[in-house]
Amino acid sequence: MNIVMIRGVVTFIILLLAQALVLNHIHFFNCATPLLYVYMVLHFRRNSPRFALLIWSFTMGLLIDVFSNTPGIAASAMTFIGFAQPYLLELFVPRDSADDLVPSARTLGGASFFYYTLILVFLYCLLFFTLETFNFFNWLQWLFSILGSMLLTIVLLYAIENVRRK
Repeated sequence: MNIVMIRGVVTFIILLLAQALVLNHIHFFNCATPLLYVYMVLHFRRNSPRFALLIWSFTMGLLIDVFSNTPGIAASAMTFIGFAQPYLLELFVPRDSADDLVPSARTLGGASFFYYTLILVFLYCLLFFTLETFNFFNWLQWLFSILGSMLLTIVLLYAIENVRRK
């Protein structure tokens, strides 16, 4: 095992434990919950095997489902963004960048990383909360949950990015 793989497994475990033990119990205004485990999919290397990305995403989602008592919701949403991540990343990567680029604010640039993060987190929150409610009778609560969780998640992701940068 090389150092990159060990670092990935440690990040996976830390994000899983942080979400399961701390962040799942935070509900601002009964609608905004930080979904920090999306960070793993955001920082998956460019041109890495797609099956590996899908397996890691599904496993993270499945374990989050086990700890959060949301049967299959996080697993399906994580698998979807794991599928969409390589395509979205290619929209924001500079043409002359390396094949093993790790997406971050430093490598993509501030604006490109912001839009990349915004789209991926929005897709995740949209699918997650749509599957969770599974109806549109209370569509205002559904919309506030998507927007509040998306905003809170992006703020936390940028806080981690700033800590990582230093």
